[in-house]
Amino acid sequence: MKSTRILISVFLVTAAAFLSGCVTQLKSDITPGTNLKALKTFYVVRLPADQRGTDKLIADRLSVMGYKATSGEKSAVPGDVDAVVTYQDKWMWDITMYMIELNVQVRQPKTEIALATGHSLRTSLVRKSPAAMVEEVLGDLFK
Repeated sequence: MKSTRILISVFLVTAAAFLSGCVTQLKSDITPGTNLKALKTFYVVRLPADQRGTDKLIADRLSVMGYKATSGEKSAVPGDVDAVVTYQDKWMWDITMYMIELNVQVRQPKTEIALATGHSLRTSLVRKSPAAMVEEVLGDLFK
């Protein structure tokens, strides 16, 4: 009887550990009354610590989607953009470095109020390339 409980406990712990490696989350929220498709020009603000070019991936993807998008430092935001895009990327190590999480915010340029937010979380076993995660988040936001 005791060995059966131990065996079941070992199985449950192993199953939980395996399943935790397969987590994916994708969600987006748009402020009521916001029409993202009406926005035509974007400026992606580069995170000072970003050495991987995530800002360029976001700007490039917006361009592929038919929008005009540039990226650079926060101090250089053009005055004529419809929206400013900010992001946070989180990286983990599992044999190689990979992006585990990406958060993107589309903001009103003057007030910096978030008009929309997108989030993707992918653990090691279901990881995607940074470009694919950017595509996933922006695709969900602008669907």
